[in-house]
Amino acid sequence: MLYRPAEVAKILRCSEWWVKEQARKDRIPYSWIGGSYRFTDGHIAEIVRLFERRPAVDPPLDYAASTPRRSRSGGTDSAVQLKARPPRRARRVAGQAPLAA
Repeated sequence: MLYRPAEVAKILRCSEWWVKEQARKDRIPYSWIGGSYRFTDGHIAEIVRLFERRPAVDPPLDYAASTPRRSRSGGTDSAVQLKARPPRRARRVAGQAPLAA
């Protein structure tokens, strides 16, 4: 059976535009019949395989378990104290005239 892009989009739960765009850029398999895109059951199965994501071969390390934690007790590291700037509105009122539109 041959499917139109709208039917494929409904099956894949995506937009018809996406299906046509992927076919136009030759990213998915299709047949060009009668001046329009047509898709077989095999094409749809291949599209699903192309966009399938599988877990990595090596599972990611548990970052929390592998990273030593720093203590919160007073250490020799000196922390930098951050200071917030005044908001733009306050700076404009205090030092400059507003821009004319």
